[in-house]
Amino acid sequence: MAIHILSSEVIDQIAAGEVVERPSHLVKELVENSIDAGATELEVEYEQGGRFVKVIDNGCGIEKSELHLSLSRHATSKIKAADDLWDLSSFGFRGEALSSLSAVSKLTLVSKVKNQKSAYQLVSEFGSLSEVVPVGGDQGTSIVIERLFENVPARLKFLKSESAEGTQIKNVLKAMALSNPGVSFRVRNKGKLVFYWPAIAGENLDQNKLKRAEQVLDQENLYFGEADVLGCKVQVALSAPNNTAKTSKQIWLFVQNRWVQDRGLQAAVRDGFRGLLMHGEFPICAVWLATKPDQVDVNIHPNKSQIKFETPSNAFRAVLRTTRAVLEEAPWLEGLLGASNEFNNNSSNPVPPLQAPPEFNDVFIGDEFNKSQFKQKSSFKDFSAAPEVSGAIDTYSYKYLNAESIKKQFQGANSATLLNEKSEGSTFNLDKSSSASTAPSVPSETTQKGYWANLQVLGQANLTYILSQSRNGLVIIDQHAAHERVAYERLMLSWKTGNFEIQNYLIPLIVDLEVEQVDVLIDNIQEINKLGIELDRSGPSTLSVRAAPVLVSEKSLIVVLQRFANELIDKGGSFAMEKHISGLCATLACHSVVRAGQALSLEEMNLLLVQMDEFSLSSFCPHGRPVFVEYPYYKLERDFGRTV
Repeated sequence: MAIHILSSEVIDQIAAGEVVERPSHLVKELVENSIDAGATELEVEYEQGGRFVKVIDNGCGIEKSELHLSLSRHATSKIKAADDLWDLSSFGFRGEALSSLSAVSKLTLVSKVKNQKSAYQLVSEFGSLSEVVPVGGDQGTSIVIERLFENVPARLKFLKSESAEGTQIKNVLKAMALSNPGVSFRVRNKGKLVFYWPAIAGENLDQNKLKRAEQVLDQENLYFGEADVLGCKVQVALSAPNNTAKTSKQIWLFVQNRWVQDRGLQAAVRDGFRGLLMHGEFPICAVWLATKPDQVDVNIHPNKSQIKFETPSNAFRAVLRTTRAVLEEAPWLEGLLGASNEFNNNSSNPVPPLQAPPEFNDVFIGDEFNKSQFKQKSSFKDFSAAPEVSGAIDTYSYKYLNAESIKKQFQGANSATLLNEKSEGSTFNLDKSSSASTAPSVPSETTQKGYWANLQVLGQANLTYILSQSRNGLVIIDQHAAHERVAYERLMLSWKTGNFEIQNYLIPLIVDLEVEQVDVLIDNIQEINKLGIELDRSGPSTLSVRAAPVLVSEKSLIVVLQRFANELIDKGGSFAMEKHISGLCATLACHSVVRAGQALSLEEMNLLLVQMDEFSLSSFCPHGRPVFVEYPYYKLERDFGRTV
């Protein structure tokens, strides 16, 4: 078969297929060109799912003499030499977008530079260029795309519905607005204004990003954080874990201010939210990552939506640590629980402690008043004998479980047996010998209170929920979920500090892996030893495990080592072991704490709230379920007709 050179028409259509796979890609290319031209105001209009697109900007414009050149292949003002690819300061650099678009549409280009008397227009009819003619216009550039893919029926056939393509265009514009808070965006569909995002001006660029994220993502409360980790500067704006999306599409990733699709970074964000989201929930967040230009390659895909890091593990860890650091501050509690507003502080409108008026004290201290239709108990020690509770735990004294306890846990031992095990170590103890007061407790003025201990406990509902009040409203706490988080965090703390049981194998456990997996595990053997796993190489593709934590069974240890090795290969770092232990600790905590249907005295409820303050993430159980629900007083007043 003879070899021949393709015609320019075919070459242009091939290039167009690479750069402009769908209308949203052409919108992205045009908007990026406008921003590279220094535009501060952008107006985008689209119809027919993007087969008609108009982009108007107030950028520097294109000289009359360069209009024809702007539609030539590989013509660009962004780079000059190959080395420039590793020091990019612009979105565009290939010089293919306008050329590709002009080959598959009718393109009308109007541009005017500063101090030029008039604007000039150039029209391309599917690659056929007209003469440049003067027209009226303001400084900047206007590009109109019509009849997209009309000369490429195969490409036109694969376009999705008008609404689906329109949704993609909106997503692209949201991304461009998120990465450029100093640019004003107006977006119209069929002449109707869809979005208007005014430019965010201010000297604090970080605050500008937060405000733009709240503006574009339509979120009232996002939380901002930043960190320099392993040569990567990461900034995040994220929602509270109780404000989630149903898909991962609300995770917006930007590298060098360029919108990208990267599974590794997305996984880092989700790992940051580990233990705070239920299955099927995804966070709402924007992540901006910046690193040295020579540490990232953006020239691996024609539409520039994919990137490659020189050291992916550094980027992964930087995003994970920054995200987690913001979440561990639990900033959403400030507004929900009013932590800074103590009951006995100098606030202008504090919630008064519950007490009887002086003239009725004799009624409130009478024996008859203490009788209640709800189930109560005066001492925690009486609980184990309570006949109305099925499967009650004998004591709430929580201790770190020893090796025998853990074995029983995974052999089907019940939670009561586990909690009666006696072992050394820190304790989690709700048991109090003194009787609890039947009156709601009031925090003292001298006690330093946190988020949860600041609440005033009122009682228990349905033997499951702790009723309390803050300055802002009623707060109902799931006692099981709250206690579960405390137990889980203490187990994980014990694990991370090395305070866990190690089992030495009489006969080493032989693990067969791939040669590459064994190599990487041996290279990271010091980190593995910190996890309580002692191993050495016994063959090219074989490991001998001499010791491992009791929490990890032999069967699961093999799986963990495989995942550990794969993550070390893919990301240069691993959270597989911590994830696995986290799951085990969550299960252990779930079966070892206060249950729904178990009575608590007021003293015990108060003590649980105090212990919740030891951990910043106490507003969610280890499985991501919410620990509390707040009912503001204004809602109660509205429901009772006190306000309209």
